[in-house]
Amino acid sequence: MARSSTPSVSRSVLRNRLREQRRGLSAEQQRRAALCLDRIVGHSALFRRSRHIAFFLANDGELDPRILLQRAWRMGKICYLPIITPAKSLWFAAYEPGDPVVPNRFGIPEPTRAGLSRVPARVLDLILTPLVAFDDRGHRLGMGSGFYDRTLSFLRHRHAWRKPHLLGIAHELQHLAALQSAPWDVPLDGVATDQDLYLFSNK
Repeated sequence: MARSSTPSVSRSVLRNRLREQRRGLSAEQQRRAALCLDRIVGHSALFRRSRHIAFFLANDGELDPRILLQRAWRMGKICYLPIITPAKSLWFAAYEPGDPVVPNRFGIPEPTRAGLSRVPARVLDLILTPLVAFDDRGHRLGMGSGFYDRTLSFLRHRHAWRKPHLLGIAHELQHLAALQSAPWDVPLDGVATDQDLYLFSNK
């Protein structure tokens, strides 16, 4: 069940509150959540029909999609991780089992294998996005750096063909009834939690 959000609460206060709550989850709670996420998303039509999928490596208490990533590899899907560009937007590097990663200047793990192929977001079928909070309309509250919003801004001006699809990944405790949106926010197509898959049709 979505929790209410008061409009008077600033985005920064809300962000800090929810980050603290997800960091408070135990290792066992995180493990069970990751297993549930794999089951929920792995059997969804959106995931099964997508071939080029961008993942992320969880930190700061985020719901970990690594079990789902392993499923994608077994299914022969081509998987990617985000890489931050000097312009503070994202490209996506192919990521295969055993590839090394190192933290970038923001502490986010990025692939480092020699000869990595990097692609723009528009060639992907599905992007799994981390988030701090989401609401019933598909609005997403991120960490505040704007990497995904800058990268995906082209989707705000597209009305027909929609690629990539955007699926947020979050613990159910990050689900709010309503969020204040900003003009630069890019709405999600759906959000997968440890309890449910929410699909939005407001685009």
